[in-house]
Amino acid sequence: MAKHRLADLQLAIMHVLWDRGEATVSDVQKALAPGRPLAYTTVGTMLSKMEANGQVTHRVDGRVNVYRATLPRETVSRSMVSDLAQRLCAGDITQLVCHLLDECDVSRDELTALKKLIRQKEQELNDDK
Repeated sequence: MAKHRLADLQLAIMHVLWDRGEATVSDVQKALAPGRPLAYTTVGTMLSKMEANGQVTHRVDGRVNVYRATLPRETVSRSMVSDLAQRLCAGDITQLVCHLLDECDVSRDELTALKKLIRQKEQELNDDK
């Protein structure tokens, strides 16, 4: 799996693009503005860098560039979680899950869903034998 480590601003921009499908620099700037007021040029520069890295692409619509993500949300999520597990817990998934369960408010429904996922994974491993 290719490693996709995104900085906070890059990830925030990707969330805007994933949610909207595509967006202009101005659209991204406005979407980030409530919690992260940034200059138009800052957003434009970051999108240009992200395009150079292959994370986004653009098309021209009149006088503006319209950007879209080239990386699927799931691919980035998996890569970043895997990287986090490796860096923080030396790849020990049990330790990572323990930290998450201890530090996050987990509902009964979420626990039920997690148990179901664990049972499915156990079944996959049994089927591979």
